[in-house]
Order: sequence, then structure tokens, then C-alpha cells
Amino acid sequence: MDSDSHYSHSLITSLTPLAPYLLSLLILLLLLEQISYLRKKGSIPGPLLVPPFVGNAVALVRDPTKFWDHQSRVAKSSGLGLCANYIIGRFVVFIRDTELSHKVFANVRPDAFALVGHPFGKKLFGDHNLIYMTGQDHRDLRRRIAPNFTPRALSTYAALQQIIILDHLKKWERLSSADPARPISLRLLARDMNLETSQTVFVGPYLGREARDLFNVDYNYFNVGLMKLPLDLPGSAFRNARLAVSRLVRTLAGCAERSRARMERREEPACLVDFWMQETAKEVAAGAEPAHVGDVEIGSYLFDFLFAAQDASTSSLLWAVALLDSHPEVLRRVREEVQTVWSPESDSLITGEMLSRLSYTHAVAREVVRYRAPATLVPHIAAVDFPLTESYTIPKGTIVFPSTYESCFQGFTEPDRFDPDRFSEERHEDRVYKRNYLAFGAGAHQCVGQRYALNHLVLFIAMFCTLLDFERHRTDGCDDIVYVPTICPKDDCKVFLRRRCQRYPDLSLP
Repeated sequence: MDSDSHYSHSLITSLTPLAPYLLSLLILLLLLEQISYLRKKGSIPGPLLVPPFVGNAVALVRDPTKFWDHQSRVAKSSGLGLCANYIIGRFVVFIRDTELSHKVFANVRPDAFALVGHPFGKKLFGDHNLIYMTGQDHRDLRRRIAPNFTPRALSTYAALQQIIILDHLKKWERLSSADPARPISLRLLARDMNLETSQTVFVGPYLGREARDLFNVDYNYFNVGLMKLPLDLPGSAFRNARLAVSRLVRTLAGCAERSRARMERREEPACLVDFWMQETAKEVAAGAEPAHVGDVEIGSYLFDFLFAAQDASTSSLLWAVALLDSHPEVLRRVREEVQTVWSPESDSLITGEMLSRLSYTHAVAREVVRYRAPATLVPHIAAVDFPLTESYTIPKGTIVFPSTYESCFQGFTEPDRFDPDRFSEERHEDRVYKRNYLAFGAGAHQCVGQRYALNHLVLFIAMFCTLLDFERHRTDGCDDIVYVPTICPKDDCKVFLRRRCQRYPDLSLP
């Protein structure tokens, strides 16, 4: 017997008498874990027993749609509007009830709830992050962000958006025409279009072609890591995502630095970071010392914008195509309305004034976002024991999942029906059921860029419907919901495309 084998044999022999004690310790740990879970669960519905250590993480990762649908059914059937579960050592509470969700959104502060954006977001996003800010610091930063979304700024972005949308629609049509009998999947195409749009609108001239290519690779690492178990080990998807975020932030910090220098020379803003740096330069020139304006911090906040805009927008564009195809009367009305304000043959951009006249198309966009809220859940962590209802207190450390998706199906007239007219002046359900329309969140962290997001969706719908004829390649379950990480059609929205207009417009910046 060699020395290694002898050592292994000796080790096993020495540990054998301890086996009953080790087994007893393991059983005790498992028992304590179950007792802790049941104590935190209290009287609210949820599984009576959970798998040890990992909880129901496997079920969540394997089929997120099925997992969250089940949470919704449990929360609804109990009449309490919430339920409990357990994921990788963390007690979680799912909230379906709108008023309970508002109670969480309204109490984001150090002694109540902390917004995390992702169950393990602190590790993933880093320290300088708009998501985790609270109090006066957060209010001051949002005040300085506001000039990024003025009508003047949105007009600048709209021109960029249209030029990029047109370029990609032409590519999609060429791709479809190359093999007319075979449908094309829009998900990755729409994602690439939105990534280029976000890059151009947010940091414009400061991101070169090579930097954009590297940016796209890193953003894909980030997307993949979002949907994986948070194992921060070398080579793991989560580690790759975390490192990719660090590189993305450094790249965006460099863009902020170049923009700052350009705005200090009082040049005209060309993108979002320019509007931001222009206001910062004005504050500094007036003798102020604004906080959170370092290049790395600005880069982190720009990444927040990118994360918020990119995947949510892709989700909405895909559902818009799917829903317009399945509702031909809605599609007809959109085309008729767009025709009254814009023609491809005019070779002109859709102006802000034209956009304001597309009231029905705006209603369609708002209904798409309600019917398929892209960011279905907004994770928070309870910083203290928080009395959510008269009978239940959320324990400190709980990950709380208010469901914006479920709220959008409460209150509205026939909420399961896709009906843009609910947002008409006659019915104005957007005001009547305002508290249920949580697609953009609520409270201090409500989406600051929602006007930009809706404008992008309206412009896409108007141009897509006017420039292209399209037909969904329908198969069983093609419109089922999947998480990637926001929701999209199960088949990635497969379509056939043909050019509808006589010729494509020749668009250029004013």
C-alpha cells in the first residue's frame, strides 16, 4: 500500500467513530433550517417543507414562469395576497396584492425596505448604484437626472431612435427576404437594436465601434449571469457577469469623462450623458459642489439606465409585435393613425408634435406594457421586522417580491383582455386604476425614464407597422411567457416580414 492510500485509509478509520455525530449534526442543521423557515412563514401560505440548503432554487432556475405562476396562484387562493418560499438559504415572500406592493414601494428607507433589483444584485451591480440609494442623496440625484428627460432631451433622443430603428428594420426585412419560407426570430434582433439604441442615446459619440463590440459581449455575459445561481466561482456564469459589469462601468466612466470635457467647452448636447454633464458643469460654475458626479459613479448610474432600458424595452417590442399580429383591428387603427401624421416618402423624422398626435398608438403602447409588464417583479430586502399586515410581520432579511405584473391585472375592466381603448379619453382607466398600473414601479424608485421608454415603444410601433407587413409564425404555445430575464414570447417571436412602403425613408439628424 503506497503512502497516499495509507493516509486515506487512516483518515477514514479515524473519522468512522465520528460518523454518527456528524450525521446527527447534519440532521440537527436540517431540522433547525426547517424550524427557522416555518417560524418566519407563520400563518401565511407556502410549502410546509422546503428542500435543504438550496430551497426551491432549482425549480426557480429550471422554469421561472411555472415557479412564479405557482406563487401567484397560492397567494391568490389564500385571499391574503402573499405567500412564502425559501431560496438558497433566504426566506422569500411573494406579494400579489396591489396595496401590499404599494406598502413596500412607499417604505424604501434604511429602517424598512431596501430595493435590490435582483436577489443577489449587490454582488452583481457593485457599490455605486442608483438602485440602492435612499433618502436625501437619492432625491438629490434624481433631481439632477431630471434634465436628461426634458422635452428638448427627449426630442434629441427620438431622432437617434428613429434612425437606428429604421436601419435595423431594413436589416430584418433583408434577412427575412433571403429565405421567405423561413420565419426569423426577433428576440435577439430586437435586443441588438435596443442595445445600439441605448448606447447611442446614452453615450453617443463616446463609444467607438470596437468598444461597442466589446460592450455587446460583456452585456451578454451580464444577461446570462442574471438567470444563473449566484455561485461566485472562477468560470461560473455569475462570476463572468460580475466581472463584465465592472468592465462595462469602466467603459461608461470613460464616456462620462469625455462628455464632461466637451460640455465644459459649452458644446451642444448630443446624448443623455451630455445633458447630464451640461447640468453638472452649470452647477460647478455656479459654485456648487454636487455629490455623486465622479466618473465611476456616473458610469455606474449609466449602467443602471442601460439595464433598465435594454431588456425591458426588448420585452415590450416583442410583445407589441405578437399582440398586434393577433389583434388585426388594433393594427389597422394604428396604421391609419400614423398615416395621418407621417409618411415614409416624406424623408422626415417623426417630430415631437407628430408624436403627441399619435394618441391611439400611445394607448397601444401603454396597453402592451400593462398586459405584459416586462419587469414582472421588483425584489426588496426587509431591513427590519416590518408589519406588512395586521396579522403578519415580514422578518428582517426577507427578500420580498412585489409583483408589478400581477397588479396590472387587478382593477382594470376585463384585465385579461388586450384593449388599448381602456386608455382613451372616454374611459381613462390609466387614471381610474392608476394604483394598479405598476409596470414602471411606484414610490421613490419609480422609473425615471418611463417617458423615454414609452416614446421608444411608440416610435417602434409606428415605424414597424408602417414600413413592414408582418405575420407571426404561430405554433402551439408560441405566446407562452418565458423569462430571459424579462418576459418574452416562448418562440422568441418568430415572424415573416415584407416591405410595405414603396421605399424606405431617407432619415438624417436635423
